[in-house]
Amino acid sequence: MPRLDKHLSKATGIGKAELRRALAQGRVTVDGVQARDGAQLINKFHKVQVDEETTQDNTPRYLMLHKPPGVVCATRDPQHKTVIDLLDQPWKRQLHIVGRLDYNSTGLVLLSNDGHWSRQLSSPKASLVKRYLVTTEKPIGTECIAAFKAGFFFAYEGLTTRPAGLKILGECTAEVELTEGRYHQIKRMFGRFDNKVLCIHRFAVGHYELGTLEPGEAVEVPKDPLKPP
Repeated sequence: MPRLDKHLSKATGIGKAELRRALAQGRVTVDGVQARDGAQLINKFHKVQVDEETTQDNTPRYLMLHKPPGVVCATRDPQHKTVIDLLDQPWKRQLHIVGRLDYNSTGLVLLSNDGHWSRQLSSPKASLVKRYLVTTEKPIGTECIAAFKAGFFFAYEGLTTRPAGLKILGECTAEVELTEGRYHQIKRMFGRFDNKVLCIHRFAVGHYELGTLEPGEAVEVPKDPLKPP
């Protein structure tokens, strides 16, 4: 996080001497509270003012979006529509994607402008459960349940996947639970049984659930994904 004086110097062009006077005279506020220490650390969401003029005022944003098929999880793409393009908010270009889905996969995507929050969610320590509905080309055998729980060794990455949950819902449909997101992980796991995945739909991440959110729609959500909204 940057120091307050560094931010003020860059944002206003005020010289060091004048900046020290402004701080000493209580003319600088952070979130409405007088700030007199230039070494104070601030983040991008602190509201900073000098003589009641705002130098920084960013609002943290946390969104859940229902991604349709044929849309890419990217902020910009020269050929395809992106999840950002689906939004109509004026601040949409400030957002980044937290946990991507493949081009033809559908379902829940989280977006935010809070990098700290995104890193927390993506950290292996978080073990955030992601839930998917999967449709396969061939019937799903019960032997898959134990194999998913045991994990699969992926030679390319040189690692064994974490235990994954598999609940068979129908002959060719199942619910899969992951706490990680390896490259094409679900497709590769079913591929060990020579069973092609036809459709992947993510319907939950932590306590965030799509519910009745329609494809292409987005809604702002509470910050904490580990507690029910």
